[in-house]
Amino acid sequence: MLKTTETEVTFRKPFTLRSVNTRFPAGTYRLLTDEEEIDGLSFQAWRRVATMLIAPSISTQDGSQQIFTIDPDDLVTAQKADISP
Repeated sequence: MLKTTETEVTFRKPFTLRSVNTRFPAGTYRLLTDEEEIDGLSFQAWRRVATMLIAPSISTQDGSQQIFTIDPDDLVTAQKADISP
């Protein structure tokens, strides 16, 4: 079984994700996380199999979108850099 969770992530300044070697402008982006159920356990558990960032940001209305499969650790690094002075 596969499930997808959609969230949003906001950056106050431009950011780079090493896993896709792309610089993105500041804004709010949709983030999709795919997880698969781990079978054979006595309880329900999920394992992340993919994290995807949808660009451009939600505030951009040009109609075109691109989905980038990203490393979740890169996202955390970019978020930490965004809040640093």
